[in-house]
Amino acid sequence: MFNFLSDKFSSMFGWIGKKHTLSKDDVDRVVDEIHDALIGADVPYEVVEEFTADLAEHVSTKIKKGTSPRDFLVKTVHSKLLDVLGHKEIQSSIDLVPPSITMMLGLQGSGKTTTIAKLTSMINKRSAKKGKRHRVLFASVDFQRPAAIDQLEVLATQVGAEFFRAPSTKTVEASKLILEHFKKSGCSYLFLDTAGRMHADDAMMAELKEVDAAVKPRNKVLVLDAMTGQESIAVARKFSDEVGFSGAILSKMDSDTRGGAAFSFRHCVKKPIFFVGCGEHNDDLESFVPDRAASRILGMGDLESLLERAEHAMKPAEKESHEGAARRFMSGNFTLNDFAMQLESLNSLGSLGKIASYLPGMQKVSPEALEKGQREMKKFKAILSSMTDKERLCPQILDFSRKKRISKGAGVETRDINGVLQKFEESQQFARMLKQNGQFKKLFR
Repeated sequence: MFNFLSDKFSSMFGWIGKKHTLSKDDVDRVVDEIHDALIGADVPYEVVEEFTADLAEHVSTKIKKGTSPRDFLVKTVHSKLLDVLGHKEIQSSIDLVPPSITMMLGLQGSGKTTTIAKLTSMINKRSAKKGKRHRVLFASVDFQRPAAIDQLEVLATQVGAEFFRAPSTKTVEASKLILEHFKKSGCSYLFLDTAGRMHADDAMMAELKEVDAAVKPRNKVLVLDAMTGQESIAVARKFSDEVGFSGAILSKMDSDTRGGAAFSFRHCVKKPIFFVGCGEHNDDLESFVPDRAASRILGMGDLESLLERAEHAMKPAEKESHEGAARRFMSGNFTLNDFAMQLESLNSLGSLGKIASYLPGMQKVSPEALEKGQREMKKFKAILSSMTDKERLCPQILDFSRKKRISKGAGVETRDINGVLQKFEESQQFARMLKQNGQFKKLFR
């Protein structure tokens, strides 16, 4: 998400970092580079012109004493990004207080059906943390594409939701039957999937208005394909004018999108982005927080979202054992069992490429290096899985015959096992070194 813009901004701040003062030419160059970066990200031209004109007006060559040109520009650009992305105090969210009905809107292929499953997975996790469980009902009036209804039924099974198939294929009649079933079911939430078209035509809008009138949903959420760039803004405006909606979810933000839709949505449509879809799994849904998005655009990473992702990925029953492993890791008294558990935790967050996108400065790491690291992690996992519990607790017993057995089980060479043991020993030494450092002692009390 925002990798294209982040690369451009990081490059710009790179040459600014070598400056001790800012000249008028430097300011003009900054504004021009930002202009080109936003155009390249498929941000609408009028938004780019307005943003850069406002930025140029507020960027001065006069910098407060003790402030570097880079820090000054980062702060100024960050502030202007928030003006476009939306400030925290005006960022609203989906009203998911039960009982509630959420009507999903969007073009065909935008990701409405899979987004319903992602929202439900999020509800399930939030409820579990509070010791509760809410029943969720899936239903659809997408009779344009019958396979979509079958897909929704499959997804309901995957995320533990209930499914209702209306006995009628007439949109309005089916909508009323679904509403009636929901009221009798005792479910807390109803997610209603609607029909899409390749384009936002008048027939679709008329049908959606009828469904809206029949079920009176608390939420109407637009799902937009972020890969469509500027076109998504035109689609959003059409839905807003004809049917109305409270906010949007941008799908496919993990793909080769340049971020133009996310950058300009609130500015153009005057509505919030609730979430972004960042993968194919049901857990791959992130809250869209403008301040964090601005930080990622500027190449400053987003550690808060990464920590939230880690928190959500961990099951409540696993939390205590993982925390214990983390304490042993930092103290230097950890075993290969702990090492394997940490690798598993890292794996649950997604690929190294996805994790790197949250970390500041990782834009400089090549995709090839990340891919190599991903292969190494898979190899490490296979090796550790082929060891016995005793071998993971006491790696010193790993003689040649044991290594040969492990190499066959993991499909690797003996030297790969030696490589894992070397990495493990280096990690132990590093952790012990941190423990001896006065600034880190408080972590081990």
